[in-house]
Amino acid sequence: MKLKFGLPLIGMALIIACQSKNTSTEKRTVFLDTAGMDTSVNPGDNFFMYANGKWMKNTVIPDDQSGWGSFYTLYEDNLKKLKGIVEEAEKENAAKGSIKQKVGDYYASGMDTVTIEKLGAEPLKPVLAKIDAAKDYKELVSLLAELSKTDEAGLLGMGVGADEKNSTKNIASFYQSGLSLPEKDYYFKTDSTTKVARAGFVTYAAKLFNLTGVDAATATKNANDILALETEIAKSHRSPEELRDPQKNYNKMSVAQLEQLAPNLGVAALFATMKVKTDSVNVGQPTYFKALSTLLASQPIAVWKTKFKYDYMARNAGFLSKSFVDASFNFNKIFNGQKKQSERWKKLINGIDGNLGDLLGQLYVEKYFTPEAKKRMDELVNNLQKVFATRIAKLDWMSAETKTKATEKLNIFLKKIGYTTKWKNFDDVTISKGDYLGNARNARMHGYNEMIGKIGKPVDKTEWVMTPPTVNAYYNPTFNEIVFPAGILQFPFFDANADDAINYGAIGAVIGHEMTHGFDDQGRQYDAAGNMKDWWTKADADQFKTKADKVAAMYSGFTLLDNQHVNGNLTLGENLADIGGLAIAYDAFKLTEQGKEAAKKIDGFTPDQRFFLAFAQVWRIKDRDENMRVRIKTDPHSPEMFRVNGPVYSMEAFYKAFNVPATAKMYIAPANRLGVW
Repeated sequence: MKLKFGLPLIGMALIIACQSKNTSTEKRTVFLDTAGMDTSVNPGDNFFMYANGKWMKNTVIPDDQSGWGSFYTLYEDNLKKLKGIVEEAEKENAAKGSIKQKVGDYYASGMDTVTIEKLGAEPLKPVLAKIDAAKDYKELVSLLAELSKTDEAGLLGMGVGADEKNSTKNIASFYQSGLSLPEKDYYFKTDSTTKVARAGFVTYAAKLFNLTGVDAATATKNANDILALETEIAKSHRSPEELRDPQKNYNKMSVAQLEQLAPNLGVAALFATMKVKTDSVNVGQPTYFKALSTLLASQPIAVWKTKFKYDYMARNAGFLSKSFVDASFNFNKIFNGQKKQSERWKKLINGIDGNLGDLLGQLYVEKYFTPEAKKRMDELVNNLQKVFATRIAKLDWMSAETKTKATEKLNIFLKKIGYTTKWKNFDDVTISKGDYLGNARNARMHGYNEMIGKIGKPVDKTEWVMTPPTVNAYYNPTFNEIVFPAGILQFPFFDANADDAINYGAIGAVIGHEMTHGFDDQGRQYDAAGNMKDWWTKADADQFKTKADKVAAMYSGFTLLDNQHVNGNLTLGENLADIGGLAIAYDAFKLTEQGKEAAKKIDGFTPDQRFFLAFAQVWRIKDRDENMRVRIKTDPHSPEMFRVNGPVYSMEAFYKAFNVPATAKMYIAPANRLGVW
């Protein structure tokens, strides 16, 4: 199941919003940050900097953050709300097995640093001993199956979701895994950044071994052996760009065929231990599993043991004593640039949301999500859906045959707003105050059992992938759905007191963005029922590709940092969604009363100007260089400056709104402007 997100999931990155219940009675009256603009910049030269230049110059990223901006502040505000809910549950001394007992005691167990420090590395030792006792790789594979049940293994990427060519039935899918660095190029490139990353990995892995009693020399040797092994594994991996091809990632085969592909995995025994009961699976990247099978038999058992130990320790480092937590932080800051760790309570809230999401979610929506918010969001979504249908009907490059099918797909979008109608049951999860790592394992086991229980069963389209407090959103092609959790339904993306220009420029553009994902270079390969199926005429598909190639080429020309180029092919789907989303939102805005009043100004700006400024200020994010370097290599989203500038300079309405002359630096002649939808 391939989800399309509006923003990268960095930590718990943020994307969009509407309105949530505000405990304050004070109403917001100012919706544009005019002080953060830099009006010395010509709107036609760099609109992102015109809208955000002073803010970008003056903003200091907090030491515990990898970046800062409107999305981060929204996320931090939401964490504070969740903290209040969790601390209240902790103090209540609720009945054993109740929602509040589980949420509160999970939090208490993680905040009990005295007990955690006393335990040190002890919680790891039983499994480390099992790894040591393995006589050959076959016994390690058996242990791999056991550890996969609690998400403590590093070689099997697994998920269960709708079969992409039979979307009514769930299938187990397996994906490439086994790497500790962000993607395969980190193992082969020789520039200073990747060399630092590899050295940092060796330091981190050695530290973990040292913390479990291994002497310094042996720990360093182990770490270097793991790096060498992962380098071999990386040779079999597909690149982030290659992973965007849904056709290549769909390789349905029988269990017998997988056994033949990867004989040393012992698939029958592996699945029996994992309790995976199925006749067929999807193998996303067969070359990885073929290589893994070969490496299992060809690499020394001692090296594999160190790899298993490292994966197990790294997965659990955050649940252990301060030395483990510090080691993990020092490694990860190479990639995110954080100068200090987040407060412990924030990590705990994230953990509860990730492991007991629907329990915390029930408490969250009870307090912070209003029926009024959902009603207004429904209206916005429906308005944009109608406008999108009109835009499809007017396309001059698409045949009537394909238009009919595109409109059919758009009209039956499944729209989920706020939270699930079917809360998940966690009765099998035992949570106690004195066992932080044990609580996490119990929750992971629950998630695993829930996942494998779906294999071969009919797809339940009421299911949500995200929890209610999540500050994000997504499009899911196999469900043909757009989803907006309650956590993102608040300012700066929507406010009941804001004028339509603000709301349509912010949340409207994001709604349009998620809708367009159903028709981007990946989404267009799925039909209205969510099946990967070609529903285009060849001529229309060729026209689409020609237009999409121009989008990829333009974004590949954007550079930042030390002249690093955006990867236009990696970011193509998100760029198409940004361009289409803004255009759809603008058309919907022009149907409102304010949208029809061209001259009436607020804060000195016309309605159209406010629309584009609201869009630009929603995307004002300042990243640390370390974080941005990883994003350029791995993130399917363009850096925020280009998420703003790419779409606006492709819209005639923008040029008119700001009187942009043909001499402006980023002026694009009408014949060369980008646009598909």
